Order: sequence, then C-alpha cells, then structure tokens
Amino acid sequence: MLLGVVGEAELLRRASGARVVSLGQGMGLLPDATGVVSEAELGAWSALGAVARVEAEYFGGLGEQWATVWEGGEVVLGPLHLPEGEELPAEGSPISRALRRLGVVAGAGEDEFSAVGLGRHRATEDWLN
Repeated sequence: MLLGVVGEAELLRRASGARVVSLGQGMGLLPDATGVVSEAELGAWSALGAVARVEAEYFGGLGEQWATVWEGGEVVLGPLHLPEGEELPAEGSPISRALRRLGVVAGAGEDEFSAVGLGRHRATEDWLN
C-alpha cells in the first residue's frame, strides 16, 4: 500500500519539517504509512501551494486508488476513488488526476503516476528506506 502526501518537494519540506522523498518534476512524497497527517494540516499546508493525499493498494495487478487535492486551504479535487475491478475513466486514475492538478505533465506513453516515479515502490515503508 502507498499512502502519502505529494506536492512541490520544497513546500512539503517547509510545511512538514519531515523527510521528503524527491520525485520527478520537482515533486516530493511525504510517506504517511500511519495516516497521521490530518486534513486540517493538509489544508494549512495548501496555503503555500497545492498538496494531495494519495493512496494506492495493489496486489497482483489489481487494486484501488484514492486521491484528494487541497489548495488555498480548501479541497479543490476529490475525494476521488477508483474501486478494484472498475474500469479506468478516460480522465485517468485518481492519483494521475491529482498529480495533473499539481502541475505534473505526462509524456507520450505514460501517465502522471509514472512521470514522477511513483511506481518505483508500491509500499509506503519502502519509500522510507
């Protein structure tokens, strides 16, 4: 399972004071394996710039995704959920849509999830090592 907060890497470092994993396109991931970052904190951090809580749970190629984006102290996208077994909508997965809202641009043949490198690890704990 992947659970964390994505946003501009420097914004997350300043707002959280925690270790942030660098992703592509200037984005960062604040792993949040226990879900301790509250919605109030995300709202406060989003005063500095857009942030997204993302969650993906996969096993054997099947799984679910959730994503919500905060900007200016408010939820501006979501919460989005793609249940297991449901067809991917034309606008993309919840996480790709959230990343797009954060300004991530996907190249030919990839989605935003791949473009920033979120596929490197599927488990939150692996991002911490």
